[in-house]
Amino acid sequence: MERINRIWNHPEYQKHFNSITGYEADRVFCKHDMSHILDVARIMWILNEKEQLHISEELIYATALLHDIGRALQYSEKIEHEVAGGKIAPAILKDAGFAEEQIQQIVGAIANHRKEVRETSLGSLLYRADKLSRDCFCCKVRNECYWPDEKKNLEIKI
Repeated sequence: MERINRIWNHPEYQKHFNSITGYEADRVFCKHDMSHILDVARIMWILNEKEQLHISEELIYATALLHDIGRALQYSEKIEHEVAGGKIAPAILKDAGFAEEQIQQIVGAIANHRKEVRETSLGSLLYRADKLSRDCFCCKVRNECYWPDEKKNLEIKI
């Protein structure tokens, strides 16, 4: 997981991650913190194994680590976070040692992670894991959340 640690330690990643942490310090709804990132990665890995997709652990963790990194620009510049993340991620991934084909796969998954994607296994895993990571069924502010009930996880599932 050397390349994953390169992403985590990358100055650009840290700048955006810390900015998100600051913007969400008083947020009562789901946060986009390391717990969320690791939940998404682990759920992606479980689905990958169950479905025998044979996607590498590093590709899954890199995608999860970067999928919400654009939130900093969403908060500061009102750019949709999947669009911003798609612009931030390539340089970080390149510096971390990912090949161009892998970068394109990851960026495609990030750019589309708010839509149900069927084109790529990685994109589909990210979309589903991102949604499954939310514990709406036990959330104290569930009734105040802007997510419609059909998007909320109102029961435990995987």
